Amino acid sequence: MLSATKGMSRVKELYENRSGRARELKNEGKKIIGYLCCYPPVEVVTAAGLVPYRVTGTVETLTEVDAYLEPLLCPFVRSCFEMGIKGQYEFLDGMIWPHTCDNVQKVHDIWKYHIKHDYWRYLDVPHMTYPSSFEFFKFQIALLKETLEDFSGNKISDQSLNDAIRLHNRNRSLLRELSALRQDDPPLVSGTEMTQMMVAVMTTPVEEANELLESVIKEVSSRNEHPEKKAARLLVYGCETDDIAFTKLVEECGANIVIDDLCVGTRFYWEDVELTDDPLMSLADRYLGKIVCPRTHRSQVQLQDLQEKGLRREELELKFSYLRDFVRDYNVNGAILYVIRYCDTHELDAPDVRDYIQDMGVPVLHLEDDYSLTSIGGLRTRVQAFLEMIG
Repeated sequence: MLSATKGMSRVKELYENRSGRARELKNEGKKIIGYLCCYPPVEVVTAAGLVPYRVTGTVETLTEVDAYLEPLLCPFVRSCFEMGIKGQYEFLDGMIWPHTCDNVQKVHDIWKYHIKHDYWRYLDVPHMTYPSSFEFFKFQIALLKETLEDFSGNKISDQSLNDAIRLHNRNRSLLRELSALRQDDPPLVSGTEMTQMMVAVMTTPVEEANELLESVIKEVSSRNEHPEKKAARLLVYGCETDDIAFTKLVEECGANIVIDDLCVGTRFYWEDVELTDDPLMSLADRYLGKIVCPRTHRSQVQLQDLQEKGLRREELELKFSYLRDFVRDYNVNGAILYVIRYCDTHELDAPDVRDYIQDMGVPVLHLEDDYSLTSIGGLRTRVQAFLEMIG
């Protein structure tokens, strides 16, 4: 049953009870398909008449996961697995497990063995972006489509897939419209509110999420009380940040978070899927080619040529020019690299990201955290010191 609550109040409800709406839909007979990371093409799930649900972790103390997974593993993945073995994802009818990084890959078989779902699909996502990579990924999406058709009993035509693409493109467009309200000074929506919005969108059916976004944009654009104007306008770069603890801490310390480069952020909604007569290839192009995540190596031939010639500045520009657009369009004057411990892909890219942003004259703070609230007090001191440099 849909809640009568609208706007940001509804967003906060969905954020605080992430599985609430999915459980309601499950009781109504809908089938819920969980997925990790940004790479599973949710349009295929929607086109099959199923509900995609983004799996997230918990910042609570982990009590059981050590019996299954080593401590030197991504805290986010460990947290998700802990919730799974405790039965907190029992409402999921199925799971799409993408090959995104080594940590996710290592937990694939362990999750599949210990946590049972009626549907399971491993999605092999290439790490390269050669032409053959896109053909391979298209084939993987086609296999995903076939298995979802079998599971749901619904045939997915090119028309129904393009209809789903339109729905999700509308979702992305609305999120970009909401994000654009942060270009104002002060921003009309806070970073904390944006994080809550992202979780709400990722845990509800796309049609409902679009209606919710429309109501939020209308409310935020016309409300009298906006976030307080602060000297620091920050970009936050990193991986899985689906809890408001960190963004709230940063904003309480005296900053406005105005844009991000996060898995639960712009990587989810910044680029659309092109509508074509070959929707599977369009999906492959968008998810493999347009999601800028360090687990995917892009423009290998050009990068290798620049590296061989020692053209480091040009190399960084090829990799991170989108960050220059963020800094310019959102008037950013500071950046925080907020990386979860043991996330090798982001840690390997972090020095280049830092150098690229600093070359624009923007100061950078590099933080490493463990996805829980245990170190939040120590982070506060470092954030405060960094913001004093800016304002």
